[in-house]
Order: sequence, then C-alpha cells, then structure tokens
Amino acid sequence: MKRIFALAYGMLAYTFFLGTFLYAIFFVGNLWVSKTIDSGSEAPPAKAIVINLALLTVFAVQHSVMARKSFKRVWTRVVPPAIERATYVLAATLALALILWQWRPISRVVWDLSGTPAKPVIQALFWIGWGVLLLSTFLLNHFELFGLAQVWNYVANRKSSATVFKTPALYRVVRHPIYLGFVIAFWSTPKMTVGHLLFSIGTTCYILLGIYFEERDLIAGYGQRYREYRQRVPMLIPFLRRPEPVRQKQSNTRTA
Repeated sequence: MKRIFALAYGMLAYTFFLGTFLYAIFFVGNLWVSKTIDSGSEAPPAKAIVINLALLTVFAVQHSVMARKSFKRVWTRVVPPAIERATYVLAATLALALILWQWRPISRVVWDLSGTPAKPVIQALFWIGWGVLLLSTFLLNHFELFGLAQVWNYVANRKSSATVFKTPALYRVVRHPIYLGFVIAFWSTPKMTVGHLLFSIGTTCYILLGIYFEERDLIAGYGQRYREYRQRVPMLIPFLRRPEPVRQKQSNTRTA
C-alpha cells in the first residue's frame, strides 16, 4: 500500500504541476485564459507592487530553501525519500499557483511593439524560450527532475541511480539552459506593462540568485570537474566565454 500511495502521490503532484505550468505559459503570454499577467482587477500601483513582490518572495524562498541539501537532510526524516522530490514539486507548484491566482496587474505601458515587424519575432522568441526550457529538462532526466522516476523506482523496489554529471547538447552552450528558457520567455512580449516588467525583473533576479546557490552545491558535489565546466561554458549568454585567469610570469631577475 505504501508503494501504491507513493506512485499515486507522485503522479498527482506531476499532473498538478503540468496543468499549472501550462496555465503559467498562457498567463505570461496573455493568451487564452481568463486571468493573465495583464488582466484582472487592479489595485493601486503601490499596493500591487507590494503584493506582487511578496508573491515572488514566497516562490523564491520555497525554491531556494527546499532545494538545499541541508534542508533535505532534515526534511527526509519527515518525508520518505521516495516522495521527497514529488513533495518539492508539489510545494513549488502551490507557490506558482498562488502567483497566478493573486497577481495584481499594473497596466501602464512601458513599450508597445504591436503592429510592427518586431511583434512576430518577439512572439516567436516567447515560444522558443519555453521550448528551450522543456527540451533542457528532457536532456537531463525530465521524470527524475519532477519526482516520477523516484516513486517508480520505489514501486519497482529499485535503488535510484546516483546522479551523474553530464553536459548534453544545450548544456555545452550554456550551463543553465532551463533558466535561459525562462528568461527568454519572460522578457519576450511585444507589449510590456509595468506589472509584466516587475515580474520579469523579479524572476530574473531570483534566477541569478538561484544559480549562485545551485552552483555552490554543484561545486561541493563535483569539485574540480564542475569548476572546469564553469570556466569553459558561459552561464546564460551563449558563446560568452569567461576571461582566462591572468597568470603572472615568473621573473628571472636576480636580486643583488
């Protein structure tokens, strides 16, 4: 029964994530859903900014704290390891759903490229961003990333294999293509409102902070191998290489 419960729990968590994630795409793109990033009842701008920043903070804290190994060591004393990842996905999806539900639009326009040749290009970038994100999850292990592989291994009475450091395809171009996909999608809008701009800036700042903590964990786990990878491959901007460290030449001058 424990194994059946774990499998059902993992599948429900993933289904909830998938539905919320699809809604989030339409929410950010102002497409086909009743409430989007620029629609819904407005509040005074100052109040809307405070509410929206609070929502983004909840999301950032949940993601950052629950992803840390120190938290996981304590957390898995309460939550069985087989459903730890699924529980993380569930909590992250709840935090995302809260943003989608309570976000306050701020409709003042920052730029509007509707009706210009740039609009279809920007709309294409929007979908490219989401495509890069999804492809990147499958290049690693999509089902492990979202907790399904762990519960299936538990049901099959198999030990989960140790995480292996690998850099397939897009991971040879940038170190964090998932985050790159988010950044492209969040900023690619032909009509940028103040509310959307706040969302884009807030999420981008969190992504940079999240990368800092994630890379610290990766260095702790993979050591010199990840340091060399980080030196060789840019973080988010393709083909932007880090400068080589300056090596001081040894002086042959002899002192008297």
